[in-house]
Amino acid sequence: MPSSTLKKSIADTFHQLDKGLAEHVFAFAPREVGYVTSVATGIVKVSGLEGAGFEELLKFSEDLYGIAYNLDEDEIGVILLGEDTLLNAGDEVERTGRVMDIPVGDHLIGRVIDPMGIPIDGKGNIATNKRLPIERPSPAIMDRTAVNAPLQTGIKVIDALIPIGRGQRELIVGDRQTGKTQIAIDTILNQQGKDVVCIYCAIGQRAAAVAKVIANLEQKGAMDYTVVMVAEGNHAAGLKYIAPYAATSIAEHFMEEGRNVLIVYDDLTHHARAYRELSLLLRRPPGREAFPGDIFYIHSRLLERATHLSAQLKGGSLTALPIIETEAQNISAYIPTNLISITDGQIYLSPKLFEAGNLPAVDVGKSVSRVGSAAQLPAYKSIVSLKLQYAQFEELENFSRFGTRLDENTKKVIDHGLRIRSCLKQNELHPLTVSEQIVVLLALTNGLFDAIPVDKIADAEAAILKDMGQFPAEVLKRLFADKPLNDADHDTILKIAGELLAQFNEKPEAEKPEPDKPSK
Repeated sequence: MPSSTLKKSIADTFHQLDKGLAEHVFAFAPREVGYVTSVATGIVKVSGLEGAGFEELLKFSEDLYGIAYNLDEDEIGVILLGEDTLLNAGDEVERTGRVMDIPVGDHLIGRVIDPMGIPIDGKGNIATNKRLPIERPSPAIMDRTAVNAPLQTGIKVIDALIPIGRGQRELIVGDRQTGKTQIAIDTILNQQGKDVVCIYCAIGQRAAAVAKVIANLEQKGAMDYTVVMVAEGNHAAGLKYIAPYAATSIAEHFMEEGRNVLIVYDDLTHHARAYRELSLLLRRPPGREAFPGDIFYIHSRLLERATHLSAQLKGGSLTALPIIETEAQNISAYIPTNLISITDGQIYLSPKLFEAGNLPAVDVGKSVSRVGSAAQLPAYKSIVSLKLQYAQFEELENFSRFGTRLDENTKKVIDHGLRIRSCLKQNELHPLTVSEQIVVLLALTNGLFDAIPVDKIADAEAAILKDMGQFPAEVLKRLFADKPLNDADHDTILKIAGELLAQFNEKPEAEKPEPDKPSK
């Protein structure tokens, strides 16, 4: 290269550098830094952050954050989102200028994450660039529409007697170890192929229990449409507190895209206890049962986010199944009554039914859906008498325990009720389709099971489910129509069901000849 050309290239390079330096504006990036004054279990007190706002995210280190919660005159009470053993008095803390948020999007489906959005399933990082705040206002009244489409759980007793609609909030309540989580898991399994995104939020559960749930979901193929968020019992109270809000923001992202979403909070008892722990450590005044005064508000602002959006907003829905644990069947306790008043109904699980082996242990008398048949397929109207028949049976069963003599009509009601109870039993992880439910329950309400011994009811039901192919496809298809079942289809189903059940009918004993009278 000629020396003149080399000199020109060098001169041009320096000219460009001079021009870039002249045009560059050196901007200062201010950092507001404070320091930790004290550390307690799950919370820290910090000073020196005069500009920090309520619920602002504060950074202690690369992997440790907190939420500014108490804004006092001289210091800030911070809810720690991690282990307090990693902090000491005097450590630096800085503002982030943003509130706590969570990654959202389709990349989360099939993953197990913590409340910070960090994957904990060992499958690598999550590739998503959209984030939403965990605390968001619930949709306005004018943005909502009526709950009018069913969310099938696959559980006979619920879909027939306590129907749940898309956009509803249905509380699952009962003592510990009565099958509350199993109802939620069966509902998630039943959404397979129905274009419903499911989110399971475990709050304060044992690691073994969560691992079992995840294993069941993977085994049944439900992780293909499910996001699992886990805040285990040994995690920081702050993580357990933010978990349901973070999970709801993930759900809202799908709802705002026009999709149907189901979210399970398992359970809000641990959430309320975590918030009570944090509030007492932050020196907030205790109220009833030592819960802070705003315990109702933290759950109401969470569950109000579940809704069915109007058609102008793409018509998505968010159905919530919060779970709450009672002690000694006391549903009139503080937290259960709060949530009963917030939700649109409750499914109550009785420990007595559970111990008797009547699973799922749903107490029909104490369970209710305030949406009712408005969110139920019209075909279920053909078995509307089921709840009345079961209620009459339970009343007469209690009366018969006194040992009084019963007339024939009362005996028939009790015998029929025993078969209803037996037929409403269902194995876990085996949700039933709408067609299977209606065929079995229609035969039940019309007395086709009455001639079958109670101990053979399960076998008789299995026979119907095994031979569902014998029912005409066009008849089963009309079960999903917008009209109730017509008389012809009704008779067709009963005729075929009767033929399938004939083999189980109890045969009357042959009449025995009277003994010969002794001769005189």
